[in-house]
Amino acid sequence: MPPHAKHRRPKGHAFRRRILAAGTGLALPVVLVGAAGAAPSSKPASSGAGAATAAHRPAAAHPARTASGSTAKPAAAKRPAAGTAPAAKAKSRPTSHVVRKGETLEGIARKTGVSAARLYESNKRRIGPNRHSLPAGLVLVVPMNPGKMLAARHDRTQSPPSASGHANNLDGWIREALAIMQAHGIPGTYEGIRSNILRESSGNPNAVNTWDINAVNGTPSKGLLQVIQPTFDAYHVASTPRDILNPVSNIVAACNYAYHRYGSINNVSSAY
Repeated sequence: MPPHAKHRRPKGHAFRRRILAAGTGLALPVVLVGAAGAAPSSKPASSGAGAATAAHRPAAAHPARTASGSTAKPAAAKRPAAGTAPAAKAKSRPTSHVVRKGETLEGIARKTGVSAARLYESNKRRIGPNRHSLPAGLVLVVPMNPGKMLAARHDRTQSPPSASGHANNLDGWIREALAIMQAHGIPGTYEGIRSNILRESSGNPNAVNTWDINAVNGTPSKGLLQVIQPTFDAYHVASTPRDILNPVSNIVAACNYAYHRYGSINNVSSAY
């Protein structure tokens, strides 16, 4: 018979060897490799060789869970919508007007609500000395309308009342003038007077026109309704001060002139 090979004792698996070693009196724990992040055993580790140090490792952080059991996600930071930018403060800028064929400065003044005198002063270099000839295509600067701002300021201002009991502002001057006009049979309405004042002087009782034909002739238009001195003298109402720059006197005299010339100040919508 062929000689028998000497059989070597097969080496046992490390795991098996540890199990068998338990019978010799050595207390060796069985280490089981679990899934990553598994919670450590609540039992204290036994002393001896190969004791696990898992109890000394920090516990893995777990995401918070909601009442329903789902994992709560951290709130994402809000971002502005695409294409949006922080709101910038609006700046007050003058508008512009492109002159059309046949347009006049007075006509543009009616459209923009700015007096013809103010338009001319703001565009003197562009227009030149002849304000009555505007070339088509000329771009005019239209300044902020001071008339509306002044009227609003007058309406809000708590000015001391005049001797007649009316407020010493644009609203009070118009109302006082209307009372005098009614007593003298001179027609006119609040809005009719106010719209003409804003067009002619922007509500400035001390306004003086220094550039038109009347100024060239030595009788410049003055006051709220831009009256020349000869017209004021001819249509002045005796119950008002004889002062062309007095706001009430200026209104009453101008309305008296418009009454005799046009039937009422309400019929006036341009230079008169």
